[in-house]
Amino acid sequence: MKDSPAFKMSVNSNDLVEENEAVSNFREYLRIPSVQPNINYDKCVVFLRKQACSLNLPVRVLQMVPGKPIVLITWTGSQPSLPSLLLNSHMDVVPVYPDKWKYDPFGAEKDENGNIYGRGAQDMKCVGIQYIECIRRLMRDGRKLKRTIHLSFVPDEEIGGVAGMGEFVKSDEFRELNIGCALDEGMASPGEEFVVFNGERSIWHMHIHCLGTPGHGSLLLDDTAGEKLNIVINRFMARREQEKKKLEVNPNLTVGDVTTINLTMLKGGVQNNVVPPELVVGFDCRLSVDTDHEEFENWVKGVCKEAGKGTWVEYQQKQEKIEITKLTTSNPWWGVLSSVCSNMGLKLKPEIFPGGTDSRFIRELGIPAFGFSPMNHTPVLLHDHNEFLNEKIFLKGIDIYYQIITALGNL
Repeated sequence: MKDSPAFKMSVNSNDLVEENEAVSNFREYLRIPSVQPNINYDKCVVFLRKQACSLNLPVRVLQMVPGKPIVLITWTGSQPSLPSLLLNSHMDVVPVYPDKWKYDPFGAEKDENGNIYGRGAQDMKCVGIQYIECIRRLMRDGRKLKRTIHLSFVPDEEIGGVAGMGEFVKSDEFRELNIGCALDEGMASPGEEFVVFNGERSIWHMHIHCLGTPGHGSLLLDDTAGEKLNIVINRFMARREQEKKKLEVNPNLTVGDVTTINLTMLKGGVQNNVVPPELVVGFDCRLSVDTDHEEFENWVKGVCKEAGKGTWVEYQQKQEKIEITKLTTSNPWWGVLSSVCSNMGLKLKPEIFPGGTDSRFIRELGIPAFGFSPMNHTPVLLHDHNEFLNEKIFLKGIDIYYQIITALGNL
């Protein structure tokens, strides 16, 4: 084993230990602090170019938006005219609070249990490396797939992906890839099952402006902004409670199956004894896949009308309804994916993703996309302090991708 190319020496806790090459590459990637906001992606690009070189595969760096590189590594199939398979991941990670971490969040420390700590350990630098290492293993085994495989590493997913995948899917470069199906990020699972996501809710971010009579704080003025704000908040919180009850009465539902409404911002006023002319409340709404968008928009308009004249809504984000990827026999990609996992003894749990990923841009084009990160028996720590992934789970994930990508690539 010591002479195997899959292993190399690395330093951990000042001791020389034998470490799998894939794990070392994973830890090297984690040490690149590609943290939002205002990321310089140069080090990520250099690292990924090095990985492509180690695979002897062509790599392209595209920029739909200046400073927002998209790294594309391609393994051409034996039948390149067939629709290709896209393996997508994002390079950026969310901010950290270092004082809340057990280890340096960009140190990629590995403890005595094999847990590798770092921002991006679950979300989602692990998956990007697992793709690379899966292709490396397939090539070492002399395998050749029918379909071309594209590995895309995109920017800015953690801030909405508009300047990354959002622009990429509009380009000629993307259309020329002839994508038939895409794999993208999923989520860890604390239990035995593996979660697979086939859709996402629509994100609506809104500010509701309440204009009213200003004046002295000692008076009982009519038609104040505060009275209107009170009506708006009460109506939104009442609908929020209805959605919470759906989860309470049906244990089979997850948060991705309902519409979430959260008050996230309050703005207005100058001092306590001045009644302000305007108050603004912000809501983060995630519309379930079965929500009628027109009905919800009319409900928001109705709340504003009930609150009174001078109450109006401003949308910061208002996503269109996007059809979910079908999990039926009519979708051959799902048939192969589910069959392969079943043959490996993996328990798949289909869900609607509770947040937002780059998959929505792909599904909007009518391309099937599955959110799948092979991490079971792992606490969900994306965006949390002390994010980690165990190296055995990480390596098992490569084994799982090996089977899945082989099957999808030969479909």
